[in-house]
Amino acid sequence: MSVLDLFSLEGEVALVTGGTHGLGMAVATALAEAGATLVINGHSADRLEKALKIYRDKGIDAKGYLFDVTDERQVAESVARIENEVGPVGILVNNAGIIKRIPALEMTLPEWNDVIATDLTAPFLMSRAVAAGMIRRGRGKIVNMCSMMSEVGRNSVTAYAAAKGGLKMLTKNLATEWASHNIQVNGIGPGYFATEQTAPIRVDGHPFNDFIVGRTPASRWGDPEDLGGTAVFLASRASDFVNGHILYVDGGILASLGRAANEY
Repeated sequence: MSVLDLFSLEGEVALVTGGTHGLGMAVATALAEAGATLVINGHSADRLEKALKIYRDKGIDAKGYLFDVTDERQVAESVARIENEVGPVGILVNNAGIIKRIPALEMTLPEWNDVIATDLTAPFLMSRAVAAGMIRRGRGKIVNMCSMMSEVGRNSVTAYAAAKGGLKMLTKNLATEWASHNIQVNGIGPGYFATEQTAPIRVDGHPFNDFIVGRTPASRWGDPEDLGGTAVFLASRASDFVNGHILYVDGGILASLGRAANEY
């Protein structure tokens, strides 16, 4: 077998939660381009339909399913439906997530619970729902979208950082439990990326833009396509002996203390 064949996803069904926009769409597109049959999840019917049109325009025949990833019953029923209508899920990307930028002293318990439910509990529910079939088949790939906040903190993102730190450890634990079944559970930790959401602050002279460009050794924001190769690697046979690992795609931020002022 050619080493390039190890990266092929032909014959696999890949389910990407929150694959309707942003980094989730970039990852989903890469998996489809590598040969996987793509299934995306969304929580808004309108956004899901718009996303499916974008995929079609790219030549990707994506299947869309509307369900709440934080609802145990909906998750179980939807995964069963997907496996019945499309095929066994061999690749799961837990990408759906939210962030609430609220100082800890001002955050209410419902706000905290919303973030934990979406960013930590949902990946557990989704992983558990697909794992039984993966165990029966003797193989599977689960990729959790972690974050640099799995390692470091920032003001006003207490719940998000707690959830992503928990997701890092969930990744390691599930990898440990399921490795003997030839299931690899790994994570991707994106740095700061150029998306629709970050567009207002990605302008020269904006303090946060200048901070990110100056703080990142690569001296730029990430392009969503920068995640594609990482996602395909972790979803493919090329990573069969990689398990419980968080691969940070951050332009080097976590590797560096930053540059001294006279280096700018």
